[in-house]
This record gives sequence, structure tokens and C-alpha cells, in this order.
Amino acid sequence: MEKIIKPALERIPQLRGKTGLEISRLGGLTNLVFHIRDGDENYVLRVPGAGTEEYIDRRIEIHNAKIAADAGVSSQILFADESDGLMLQQHLGDAVTMSPDLFSSTNGSPARAALALKKLHTCGKEFQFRFELFAMIDEYLAMLTKLGAELPDGYHDVVKAARPVRDALNAAPAKLAPCHCDPLCENFLDTGSHMWIVDWEYSGMNDPLWDLGDLSVEAGFNDAQDREMMAAYCGGGVSDAQFGRMIIYKAMCDLLWTLWGLIQHANGNQAEDFWAYSIGRFERCKTLMNSNDFARHLAAI
Repeated sequence: MEKIIKPALERIPQLRGKTGLEISRLGGLTNLVFHIRDGDENYVLRVPGAGTEEYIDRRIEIHNAKIAADAGVSSQILFADESDGLMLQQHLGDAVTMSPDLFSSTNGSPARAALALKKLHTCGKEFQFRFELFAMIDEYLAMLTKLGAELPDGYHDVVKAARPVRDALNAAPAKLAPCHCDPLCENFLDTGSHMWIVDWEYSGMNDPLWDLGDLSVEAGFNDAQDREMMAAYCGGGVSDAQFGRMIIYKAMCDLLWTLWGLIQHANGNQAEDFWAYSIGRFERCKTLMNSNDFARHLAAI
């Protein structure tokens, strides 16, 4: 760890030459993330993972992260290097890093997450990068071909079966907004009264309901939690079109992140078993797309 931390600290004016720092490892699947304590000051240091420069534009990420911080949704950035994404941010104190279990057991957390996302979506600013779902699927497939990577059996068949989804979304385009686009549970930090959002690597202008659908998948929301989340976001009544669009994105995010996981697997990322991660997502996508309600939700949008 010292071989990674020491040169990183020397690049950051706030921490260069400091002694007596307390350093502990935090989470992170593709990057190394550390809690740095310097007396009464607390920071989060993000050291980009090897190979992430192939699919993450750090200049865009940092631009978007600053907008999210200014909107009161994310932590303030104290140092950021656009050349490789080394970043220092304020630590968010006693906020609890969320998980599927915590979303399930913490009263009001789906609603608080929805309100944090709405605050971002309605901040009136514009993120760099346009999150194009199907273009990204094509891009990831091309990357996997270049890597000579294996795909789950039937993946191309499911992509083909998603064409009606593509047509329906194109026929009823949403007004784009600044979106997180990768709302893993661990990217939400809850104080009990306020939900913060971190990690803007995949952020961009997108259909806001992508964030809601993706969060639902990541947190494993049941129907009641989905409706709590959507009611908070919509301010009360939720139309069939709004709810259906969120459900459709639950399937599409699994379709996309299956490929992301396969890229991690092909690049030898040891943070977890990314082959199992990808297969699990792919099977969940197929199950939802084959469910009796999927066509009804598709028709509603």
C-alpha cells in the first residue's frame, strides 16, 4: 500500500510532506480509495485503478463531480488531476455507506436517495458526456472483441430482443438531465436525514429515470420500495409511463453492466469474481425481460 500511497500524497499540496497521517482503506471495485486523517481534518483519497483510463475520461468525470458538489449532492473536491484522475475530497463524516441490506432495513432510505437524485437532476447545470445506452453496449462489445474475451451464451440474442425497447425509448425521448448513471448502493452515503452521492466516473446527460431504475436493481428493491422511491421522486402520484420506464431501465442496466463486468474480468481485476458478477446480472436481465409484466411496462412508455 505504501508504494501506492506515498507518491500519490506527494502530488497533493494539502498532504505533501505531512507526517503522522492515519490512513485506512475504504471500498472500491476498480480504484483504490483511502480515508486520510490529518489531525482534525478528514479526507478521501481516490487512486485510479490500472486500466481505467481505457474507458473513463477523467477530465469529464472531474468536471461533473464539481457540478454535483456545487449542487449540494456530493463532497467538495480539494484536489484533482485530470491527467489520471487522482482525487482528494472532503470526508463526509458520520454518513453511512449504503448497501442492499441497509437500504432494506433503513426507514426512508429509498425516498432520501430519490430526493438526492432529483436534486441533481434539477440543478440546472449540464454535465459533459452524453450517456448513450445502446452506443455504450456496442462500444463495450467492441472492447471485449479486442480483448478476445468470452461472452455469456445468448448475450447477442438478448441484445437483439432489446430492440423493441430501443425503439420505444427513441419514440418517447426524455428530457436529458445531469445523471449519476452508476448508482451502486455504495455510492450513496446516508446521515439519516440526508443522502449524499459519490463517484462520478460514468456520469453524464441521461434520462433521469435511468438513475432510478439502476438504483432499484443495485439495491434489490421490492415493489413497495420501488413505489416509495418513485413517489418521493415524483412528488406524489406516479404515472404508468414513469413507473414503466423505470422498470425497463432495470433490465437495460443489467444488460450494460454485464459487459462492464466482463471487461473487468478480461483485464484481470481481482477486486471480486467479475465473471460471476456478469453472469448474475445477465440472468437477472433475462428473467425481467421474460416476465409477464415487461411488455405491459414497455407499452406504457
